[in-house]
Amino acid sequence: MTRDRRVFDSASTLALGIVLLLGTPQRGSGQAGAAPTSTQNPLLGSVPTGKATSTPLPLSLKDALDRGLKYNLGVIEADQGTRAARAERLRSLNALLPNLDARISNTVEQLNLKAVGFNVHIPGVNINPITPPFSVQDARATVSQEVFDWAAVKNLKASGAAEKASQDAYKNDRELVVLTTANAYLLVVSDAAAVDSTRAQVETAKVLYQRTADQHKAGVVANIDELRSQVEFQTQQQRLIAAQNQLDIDKLTLARVIGLPNGQEFQLTDAVPYAPLDGMTLNGALQQAYAARSDYLAATEQVRSAKLSIQAAGAENYPSLSVYTDFGDIGSPNFGTSHETFTFQAMLNIPIFQGTRVRADKLQADSALRQRQAELEDLRGKIDDDVRTAFLNLKSSSDLVAVARSNIDLAHQTLKQAQDRFLSGVADNLEVVQAQESVASAEQSYIASLYSYNLAKVALAQAMGIAEQSALHFLGEK
Repeated sequence: MTRDRRVFDSASTLALGIVLLLGTPQRGSGQAGAAPTSTQNPLLGSVPTGKATSTPLPLSLKDALDRGLKYNLGVIEADQGTRAARAERLRSLNALLPNLDARISNTVEQLNLKAVGFNVHIPGVNINPITPPFSVQDARATVSQEVFDWAAVKNLKASGAAEKASQDAYKNDRELVVLTTANAYLLVVSDAAAVDSTRAQVETAKVLYQRTADQHKAGVVANIDELRSQVEFQTQQQRLIAAQNQLDIDKLTLARVIGLPNGQEFQLTDAVPYAPLDGMTLNGALQQAYAARSDYLAATEQVRSAKLSIQAAGAENYPSLSVYTDFGDIGSPNFGTSHETFTFQAMLNIPIFQGTRVRADKLQADSALRQRQAELEDLRGKIDDDVRTAFLNLKSSSDLVAVARSNIDLAHQTLKQAQDRFLSGVADNLEVVQAQESVASAEQSYIASLYSYNLAKVALAQAMGIAEQSALHFLGEK
């Protein structure tokens, strides 16, 4: 079992890397203020749709990817983050658009003339300073417009770059959903193969046990041979129970990732066999990654947005020009005695002293820029590491598949020879039991290495930024 454990450890290491990658999904700038509702990784959740049916649902790899890209919680949250970033850009745009208002009012007033400075004394004349109630009707339209505000212009450009970064982050989340879904699907395929292999081992161990029991009754073999074969039979049964349980659990995980109705049974229709990936070079993959990785494009846009934010902060010292006008009809007591009135106002605002506010805004924007630049350079190195790691995993897992195939053939030959020797009375059934373990180990090693190889191909597609459009092609599926 040592070789079997090493291969599964290799597959587990690759899967663990996928989990760590998925544990920190990139988010667009529009989600900066969003409070998470759960500590669970959103890429491992979904919004289940529909009702479960009694008929098992046939599920292909393409169907699983399509459902994941539609119902996975990570995609849904990323899409809402993009909408929030779009709202920020519209808010910045509003500062440069005209504001038009219209109103109609009817006002009833009574004035104290003394309160407004009318205090006239005429001998012999009694002047009441309190006016009788009177009404004023007014219909008016107002327009205000920022003619020149360079800070608002730069803020609009910065928010536009932030929206573009959020859109790229959304595309990157879709890439991660493809990787998550493919990993979950391949794991179920691997589990199903492990169940089939273990079930076959159970049948083989059962035949050996029955044959040994018959021989023991006939006095041909010792009791220890029967006990040994019985232990092997029950050991294989335990493995089958554990493998079936793991299959059921991983099917639940896949259903959660792609948003299947709760309790919906399904059957996989794609076995995803071994298919070599030819024509791929490391340099070509690196160039493709820098050109297509959405997280890298998002980080580039975030740097651009931070630079524009510095310019916007500096533009707060610039003069700004705005205009205001209103036109209406006002009369008392009604519109029958009304007359048109209007106002036009042009305002030039020249900042002279604003304390340390502008300096603080520039310092804050510069700090954000340096952080975005550092993150961009770190991501550039991470992309190089991701692509190279994917190539190493692809090469090693492909070699493991070839070795595992050869081991299966050798193990079956060894088992047949051991069975022949046991039936001929040349050896006891210890050799048969050991040969059965070798067959089981070889088959499990092949299943694990095939899973690692297919997962490495999807990881390479994600590292190159083309998982959504090329994952099926990389896996040899149509």
